[in-house]
Amino acid sequence: MIIDSQTFLASGQFVDLPCGLRTHFIEIPGSDAAAKTVVFVHGSGPGASGWSNFQANIQEFADAGNRVVVYDLPGYGDTDKPTDAIYTLDYFVDHLRELLDHLTIDQAILVGNSLGGAISLGLTLAHPNRVTKLILMAAGGIEEREVYFAMSGIQAMVAYPMGSPAFTREVLGTLLERLVFDKRHVTEQLISQRWHILQQQNAQVLATMQIPNLTSRLKEIHCPVLAFWGREDEFCPVSGALTLQRECRQVKVITQSQCGHWVMVEHPEMFNREALEFIEGDQNGTH
Repeated sequence: MIIDSQTFLASGQFVDLPCGLRTHFIEIPGSDAAAKTVVFVHGSGPGASGWSNFQANIQEFADAGNRVVVYDLPGYGDTDKPTDAIYTLDYFVDHLRELLDHLTIDQAILVGNSLGGAISLGLTLAHPNRVTKLILMAAGGIEEREVYFAMSGIQAMVAYPMGSPAFTREVLGTLLERLVFDKRHVTEQLISQRWHILQQQNAQVLATMQIPNLTSRLKEIHCPVLAFWGREDEFCPVSGALTLQRECRQVKVITQSQCGHWVMVEHPEMFNREALEFIEGDQNGTH
């Protein structure tokens, strides 16, 4: 299966989970019964979705024989966006657990960016036997809220509430450019994808989001961790990379120069290669 935007949308499925959320996802079967399962957990922001975060990576992971699942978080993509929910970390983690249950995934490798990184950490802490390895890109949940909201990228994002008349397509393009070091990665196609999703979003998910600082619990994580961080990240401070190195038991951290918040978008060849080698390595995370 060649995964492009049209294929992704055409292959998408919906499931009504016990939590009451109609959830959008795509599943690509593995090459055999022994295939590893990789679940992609995307980040936050206006117009965010599984596809817009990981379209440069899904094909490579599938071609390597992995069973791949990409889904849209509550409040994002084509998944339900309740206006009365409080979007806590537990809310996101419970939603992901129910999706794994529905897909009969007992164990998985989680690939999480930003908010998706915090959710991946949260699921690993809550259900350690269900996560065999973690791949994180500029993970959230390892600083206090005030630290994140002091970052220039987040300040720019919250200045334009979703649904506000001032939040134009041009504003969206400018905000997306802050996610990368090289603005050429913000294409008209990407802006169009995110703009389409943005029309369905409401401000509740950002207004009520509650993600605790998990730093003190990172030592509880026993599975191998591979983490990436862009040196020019305007959303999650690069000091988070040092936190992961200091606190995690089994971790390899790659910091990338000339890279913003989206290492998997700006440096997909490097990210895919390192991540797939990590996946294929033994349970100690070696290559």
